[in-house]
Amino acid sequence: MNKDLVILTSEAIRLLKELISIPSFSKEEDQTAGVLCLFFAKKGIPHFRIGNNVYASNKFFDESKPTILLNSHHDTVKPNNGYTLDPFTPVEKDSKLYGLGSNDAGGCLVSLAAAFLYYYEQPGLKYNLVFAASAEEEISGSNGVELLFQTPAFNPPKRNWAFAIVGEPTQMQMAVAEKGLLVLDCTATGKAGHAARNEGENAIYKAIKDIEWFSSFAFPKISDLLGPVKMSVTVINTENKAHNVVPAHCSFVVDIRVNELYTFEEILAIIKTNTNCNAQPRSLRMRSSSISPDHPIVKAGLGMGRTYYGSPTTSDKALIPFASLKMGPGDSARSHTADEYIFLEEIREGIQLYIALLEKVL
Repeated sequence: MNKDLVILTSEAIRLLKELISIPSFSKEEDQTAGVLCLFFAKKGIPHFRIGNNVYASNKFFDESKPTILLNSHHDTVKPNNGYTLDPFTPVEKDSKLYGLGSNDAGGCLVSLAAAFLYYYEQPGLKYNLVFAASAEEEISGSNGVELLFQTPAFNPPKRNWAFAIVGEPTQMQMAVAEKGLLVLDCTATGKAGHAARNEGENAIYKAIKDIEWFSSFAFPKISDLLGPVKMSVTVINTENKAHNVVPAHCSFVVDIRVNELYTFEEILAIIKTNTNCNAQPRSLRMRSSSISPDHPIVKAGLGMGRTYYGSPTTSDKALIPFASLKMGPGDSARSHTADEYIFLEEIREGIQLYIALLEKVL
């Protein structure tokens, strides 16, 4: 590793430790946004803040050129009860850096920031670079990356966005497709009555019939990258407090992971045809997304020995309105686990691979 990369890696790890030390739950990222602003300010790099989103552009930005977005998020989930370490104290041990958000997605964020710094002052690039640290990714909130694209200062009408690299822990392999997320609030309706007198129509029994359909139905179109559509009933409730009342309503929640072969509208039409409950989608925003294996950035990754796959998890990739590649250091299996960590070597490798990948197109 050359001297510049050694310095960049050291700075990236230092920044990650600072981010870990500050709670940044979704919608509460004000302080980490401030840390990121200060990081760029100390380097004399113009930067901008929209809500709790922070972004910066390369020094020789030229609006006539296409633009590459380097994006990751700085919000975290709340630590679970299994933590044995202080989630907000960054600890280096056994070549690992422990702390909440270290793996998801702090390692990706600081590695992309390092790659951005590497190219920041280079003239004559074929593409512009925009680095964006977004908020509310963990809750798919409307004030995260979606807010950036609704803001003309970040997304002027004539800007030519080429593609994005979305930093999420993928072991630096390429997630070229991502399942969409459709959450349904379903209600089965019966008629209240006294349980002892065989009165009413039990909404639970009606719900069971629909739940059985959700658990057994298989959508026929199976994606080579993302596999089948997967439906899971995850919550069930009635309004009853008394044991002797037949419930008039039974509500349940269905989590649906949609491959790229179906639109949400097609999924909802099939559900309506086959069930009797009232099924209302919470949102139609988190649609499936994909980037072609023939895209230049994917080909560049393949040329570096990277592999590609379809990801079952959702990210800001779903909200970026152009082609995007999800890729980053760390392992998705560690996300949201107790005593979260990332290997320091993963950060070093991530920075090197991001820089080498971008070099092939810049």
